[in-house]
Amino acid sequence: MPEVELGPVWLSLQLATVTVIVLLVVATPLAWWLAFTRNRARNFIEAVVAMPLVLPPTVLGFYLLVLLGPSGFIGGAWLRLTDTTLTFSFVGLVIASVLYSFPFAVQPLQNAFQGVGRAPLEAAATLGAGPLDRFWHVASPLALRGYLTAVVLCFAHTLGEFGVVLMVGGNIPGETRVISIAIYEHVETLDYAQAHVLSAGLLAFSFLVLLLVYSSARRAPLVRV
Repeated sequence: MPEVELGPVWLSLQLATVTVIVLLVVATPLAWWLAFTRNRARNFIEAVVAMPLVLPPTVLGFYLLVLLGPSGFIGGAWLRLTDTTLTFSFVGLVIASVLYSFPFAVQPLQNAFQGVGRAPLEAAATLGAGPLDRFWHVASPLALRGYLTAVVLCFAHTLGEFGVVLMVGGNIPGETRVISIAIYEHVETLDYAQAHVLSAGLLAFSFLVLLLVYSSARRAPLVRV
């Protein structure tokens, strides 16, 4: 049996973990706003958020490459501040992964918050709960299944990324060579044994994560206010 190449596996797990954390921080307030706002810009924002669902990964990757490159608006500013490039770096992969998986975080959270509705929040407000108390102690427990769904979708989606990470990160061992890139390289070099080991491992891991999260979601209690 061929030896397992652990470098891309560890890097992919790091990338998926960091991406999920960033997405939860960024997507939660946006999902909350989309769930309860009556602003006319809501439809426009929802369309922008959903763009990665319909855009080919290479298209998104190309524009990110232009934007994050040394001559790009963001990449150029980053280069002047840090003397390093965003493209072909782990930080660049995180930015690309966050944008590519953004709808997989926002949409489940938005649906969960909409499912909570205004009634429990208004009831908590009449009891003297402030906005943060209503969010942390009322809305968040009620939206737990939405959070679990967002976490598993974003984690699994990040692990399976190929086109975007290839365009933005390339194939640098220890820096940007994630599992999908490693599998592609092994297939290109006809090293099917290594490609099979990585692919089978990713398949089994993804299935176990999905099984664990969905089982936990079904066992999660529904908090009633």
